Amino acid sequence: MRNSPGPLLRRALVGVVGLSALSALGALCAPVSAATPAAPPVREAERVPFTERYRALQHGGIVRAANTSVSCRATGAAPAPACPAARAGMAAVNSDFDMFYIDVDDDPRTYNSSRAEVRLPEAARVTYARLYWGGNLRVGEQKPPRDNGRVLLAEPGGDYQEVLADTVVGHRAAGGADAFQASADVTGLVRQSGPGLYTVAQVNAAMGRSAAGAWGGWTLVVAYENAAEPLRHLALWDGFDTLDSRTAHGVRLTGARFSAGAGGRAGLVAYDGRRGVRGDSFTVTTRTKSNKARATALSDGANPPSDVLNSTISEPGAVPAPRVPAYSNTLGYDSDVFDLRTALRGGGDQLAFRLVSQRDAAWAGVLFAAVDAPQ
Repeated sequence: MRNSPGPLLRRALVGVVGLSALSALGALCAPVSAATPAAPPVREAERVPFTERYRALQHGGIVRAANTSVSCRATGAAPAPACPAARAGMAAVNSDFDMFYIDVDDDPRTYNSSRAEVRLPEAARVTYARLYWGGNLRVGEQKPPRDNGRVLLAEPGGDYQEVLADTVVGHRAAGGADAFQASADVTGLVRQSGPGLYTVAQVNAAMGRSAAGAWGGWTLVVAYENAAEPLRHLALWDGFDTLDSRTAHGVRLTGARFSAGAGGRAGLVAYDGRRGVRGDSFTVTTRTKSNKARATALSDGANPPSDVLNSTISEPGAVPAPRVPAYSNTLGYDSDVFDLRTALRGGGDQLAFRLVSQRDAAWAGVLFAAVDAPQ
């Protein structure tokens, strides 16, 4: 990423709900620094129910870029010898380590930053893009929530732009953690900038060590239109709530008929997943007009069927999209994409997705799907 040598950064303000009446349009491009004062307050809620954020029927699909903002500290102090092994994929959890910020941008004005690639087919046109970010505010330190609704985003080869949450921020203390998720519509920026490595900085997550563990990360979900691809049902849902032995979260894609043997993908974003701690599942149920239902537990080589919240950023295909850094165990952050072909083999008229955890607090944030429609 190109870093501007001057002290000013371009600002792209994504407005908070209810601020559409801003008259000072110049504020949309006012310069800011990485150490800018706290973002304007945005309403927070302990529980944000899952609702449909975006829906389309078009030739194209959904891609996503994602990365973690916090990892174990690789120093000489115990248990540092295990940190490289954990990053490489060992079955370790965030509470095992003193956790510290990832910062890849060589910019002294940011304290955390990471990158990931948005992959788009040639001639694709972005129809919707949304950036999600979240973390744990309470670990060895307590981060103030005033910056939950603000991050910095840099497009491929570009400078940081400030992004402010444009919807209610989920923020809840449970299980010894103080967790949040925020999001903003960044369609215009991604449409103009196109594919490539995006960098996200200043995710408001705490570092340190505690029984709850530190975590934080971001996911950029991008829907696109491309005439060369099949007609597909595209849907994106988001919310924020704890996942535990008493709570499951589900969404339904209704009015979306699909033929036997259709292709498709589904994705999730969740927080405080712990590798090797079983009891997490992500299930899709297909239903036909005759009301015949069939449930399939989604899994793959990176995500066992009973441990899908296992701190991975994964997707189908032999060559995953590049990330910097590209840790195999993201120690508390999950952003996974699953192939739906097996689940869709019988066809149907409705899809229901269900995310469950049988252990103490994890947090669900995002679900999305792209499913082939009959031609």
